[in-house]
Amino acid sequence: MDSKKSKMNVLMLPWLAQGHITPFLELAKKLTHKNFHIYFCSTPINLISIKKRITDKYSLSIELVEIHLPSLPELPPHYHTTNGLPIHLNSTLKTAFEMASTSFSTILNTLSPDLVIYDVSPSWAQSTALSFNIPAVQLMITGATVVSFGQHMIKHCGSVEFPFPAIKLQGLHDTQFRHFVETVVKEYNDKQVASVNDQPSCNFMLYNTFRELEGKYIDYLPVIGEKKVVPVGPLVQGIDDDENEHSEIIQWLDNKGIRGSPSCSSCPFLPLSKGFSGQESGYLRRVTIAA
Repeated sequence: MDSKKSKMNVLMLPWLAQGHITPFLELAKKLTHKNFHIYFCSTPINLISIKKRITDKYSLSIELVEIHLPSLPELPPHYHTTNGLPIHLNSTLKTAFEMASTSFSTILNTLSPDLVIYDVSPSWAQSTALSFNIPAVQLMITGATVVSFGQHMIKHCGSVEFPFPAIKLQGLHDTQFRHFVETVVKEYNDKQVASVNDQPSCNFMLYNTFRELEGKYIDYLPVIGEKKVVPVGPLVQGIDDDENEHSEIIQWLDNKGIRGSPSCSSCPFLPLSKGFSGQESGYLRRVTIAA
């Protein structure tokens, strides 16, 4: 307990998807090196997989905290994650997460963290934290380029060209992206909850990026938005910290011989799958082993 009091305690609440959990967890690991104690909050089914990725190095500094979603007949506890969730239940999971504010309030009241780092969902994370006089800051798991482009479109409604011509959409892609941005903004505004004590929100946001990659877009975001950008990336899962998780695939590759090499194509995020060759399945397009 004394060690926690000597540190700044941060509670992290990512959206219930691995693509959100991973950068949040990587930021948590970075913060532990700066004398922070982390309460990592998610559903029990997600914490099972997260626990495997917290090695002894972080076991004293990252504490897992369960948040319980309301019981819905069509959404049993093993579906309180996007991993393996049937597509038709995506909206149900979002709704259930939006209904978990009471559980989150109990967590804040019990742990009294110094700071909350939250995600794009749920909508009540910031307002609930502020109701306990706890500051809250949002972590954007995406880079600054797409967000600055989207905010520019929202602010100028197509009347002003984006100042960086390398980023440009035309025709159908432009129409589809505008519709996507408008839909996201409307859903976000509809779900926002006002703070009960009218405390101002944080004037900066954390972004999963770094200046060497997106410097000009990082600088442009405060120009068109209301918040400064603090780059904290890249937040990627390190093989050194997750050696046990990767050991099976490494052993499999070792068995392919000295001239064996995996060849991946058609998709920027392409996992390897045992025995998979020359087929398509969702976003996993093609993996071949050349011996």
